[in-house]
Amino acid sequence: MALSDELAYRSAAWLAQQIRARQLSPVEVMDAVIARIEARNPSITALVYLAFDEARRAAKAAEQAIVAGEALGPLHGVPTAIKDLFDFKPGFVSTFGGVRALANQVDDIYCVFAERIEQAGAIILGKTNSPVLGFRGVCDNYLFGPSRNPFDITRNTGGSSGGSAGAVADGLLPLAEGTDGGGSIRIPASWCGVYGYKPASGRVPFVTRPNAFGGTAPFLYEGPISRTVEDAAIALGVLAGYDPRDPFCLDEAIEPRAALSRDIKGWRIAYSADLDIFPVDLRVKTVVAEAVKAFEQAGAIVEEVKLGIRRSQAELSDLWCRLIMANSQLFFEHMKQQGKDLLGDHAEDFPPQLLEWLRRTKQRTALELHRDQVMRSEIYDAVQGVFAHHDLLVSPTLACLPVKNATDGNTVGPSEINGEVIDPLIGWCMTYLINFTGHPAASIPAGLADGLPVGLQIVGRRYADLDVLTASAVFEQIRPWQDSYRICQARPLTVPS
Repeated sequence: MALSDELAYRSAAWLAQQIRARQLSPVEVMDAVIARIEARNPSITALVYLAFDEARRAAKAAEQAIVAGEALGPLHGVPTAIKDLFDFKPGFVSTFGGVRALANQVDDIYCVFAERIEQAGAIILGKTNSPVLGFRGVCDNYLFGPSRNPFDITRNTGGSSGGSAGAVADGLLPLAEGTDGGGSIRIPASWCGVYGYKPASGRVPFVTRPNAFGGTAPFLYEGPISRTVEDAAIALGVLAGYDPRDPFCLDEAIEPRAALSRDIKGWRIAYSADLDIFPVDLRVKTVVAEAVKAFEQAGAIVEEVKLGIRRSQAELSDLWCRLIMANSQLFFEHMKQQGKDLLGDHAEDFPPQLLEWLRRTKQRTALELHRDQVMRSEIYDAVQGVFAHHDLLVSPTLACLPVKNATDGNTVGPSEINGEVIDPLIGWCMTYLINFTGHPAASIPAGLADGLPVGLQIVGRRYADLDVLTASAVFEQIRPWQDSYRICQARPLTVPS
């Protein structure tokens, strides 16, 4: 067996341990990962910017550090990637989700994920696919096209961190960056059968400029996408910690890996099949209802609950679109100040749905913004109400199975489920409510329906990241999902016509 296949589904923890023990060298690991990417990435478009020469140089330096007896970080020599959105490493191209006019844009700055993951010894070898400005729950754009789901390459990975989730599911990388403004870590994790972790607000610094407060309405996050809970815990341990550039960053230390050895006996877990308001595909409901029994097997008490949400799902998906548009409006203004009038000169680079929401939100008043925050407060109160009597809230991550890819660069989600009309951009994503509130949350593989992955969303109390990780680790032990990747391993390596 080629080393590229032998290492494909090894965890980041295992690779790091083997490298530290000198059973594997960072150079041979990097060469194996690059060989697999070259063979398999063209058929799924998970990675869209490749920096193999730089990564090989970094691998050689990592090997020299081992020989010299230097102190090694917890991810020393482990290959990874960052997302092609508002995510940066000096010298890397940043197309902000496949904007054609920015195909050669280079920003010589670091995002927090890239900065801290490199400090931990990981090696960033490229960037992963994303939709334009991250404004939808699928992964497609006019520059690179869709990311194809390794479980069925006619279908989408989900978004906006779709390239990252696809790369991890296909065994191209053990770990990749996700960002999450409405579910963009959890959505593709659900559709690609991997583990996606969204920290509590403030746990991982979110550094935005020129607006230092831009990551709060809704809450925006950086976090890991992996195939194991342990890898996500290692990454969270690396990423978490105070940063003075983030006005809301928590100044406290946590030990995420310690959470993996706890149990959940006696925990009270609230279960909602629809979060009060979402129409959910029966196939999804069935898989998740069965998966929730794992918590009972582990000694927890699972109770079905109502959150008491009075707004419709249509009202709330529109609310999310309005709130997230403020950052998009600022992005266009900032680019124009740099001499790039994207809307004036390159409007055809942007999907019509994005242009329509830009138009609808351009003249919003301060009073309208405050009314929207009142609506958001209602959701916060509803979620907090659950935690008055329960330790966790669990639900389906998404209301539907992965959709077929479009051929025009503008894939969207379903427009209706169970006969109910929904917003095809975000209305089927049972994730964005938690971006209103700031609670920690994860999507964990719950099982398969018609051969396609279904995710279970686990939400913890505010700042209770360790509880989410504990429940995730318990679930993984009772219902391991690693065998499902045989479907990805056996997939065709040609692009469907």
